[in-house]
Amino acid sequence: MKEISKQDIETLLRLQETETQIVQLEDTLARDEHRQGEILARQEQFQKGLDKQKQDLAVCTASFEEMEQDIRLIDQRIAKSNETLRMVRSNKEYQAILREVEENRRRKEDIETSLLELMEEKEGLSAAVEESEKELAQLQSQAKSEQEEIQSQLTRNNALLEDCRTEQKQIGEQLDPALMTLFKRISKMNKGLAVAKVQDSVCMGCFMNVPPQMYIEVQRGKNLISCPQCSRILYYDKVSQDV
Repeated sequence: MKEISKQDIETLLRLQETETQIVQLEDTLARDEHRQGEILARQEQFQKGLDKQKQDLAVCTASFEEMEQDIRLIDQRIAKSNETLRMVRSNKEYQAILREVEENRRRKEDIETSLLELMEEKEGLSAAVEESEKELAQLQSQAKSEQEEIQSQLTRNNALLEDCRTEQKQIGEQLDPALMTLFKRISKMNKGLAVAKVQDSVCMGCFMNVPPQMYIEVQRGKNLISCPQCSRILYYDKVSQDV
């Protein structure tokens, strides 16, 4: 059983305080970075939806213009057929041209019906694109404000984290290297909590009972005692126990 001084215990407690701050800051930084990613993903998803709407509108517009061109061509054919009617001499040829004119007119009517339906679709898509662009502008404005706030927090917390790590290093230099290595290993195993108080024979790290003799040894504070369940370094705080 390795002996430990009261000063070492106090140093370990100070080390644990900075370790707890570091873990909390790292968690906060990770959450803020995740929030940044979520904001960016939300914008990208909305932009993809808007791009799809614009693509649909472009296809619809192209089809609309193509139909308009078809109607113009049919009008030209009808006009040409009407000109030809004035010059034909036989009834058979006359009737054939009339049928051609009638077929072109029916085709034109069909295209015009489809054109009206397409016009409604085009207007709907155009309105949807306009509305989505407004929503995207609002989303980008809101996202910019959120990103600036998060970035400010990230900058501040990164600075605090650097200070804590510097302080932790300075505190750690006061410990025996082997004890510092042990602290780091236990901290890594227990999500940043390497030192735990024993209260009423219970380890406050894992909330499991420690053996009576071990509890007595921890109270004496002369030896390095680790919790048999969670391996945390145990200490006894007489002041808090009295309270």
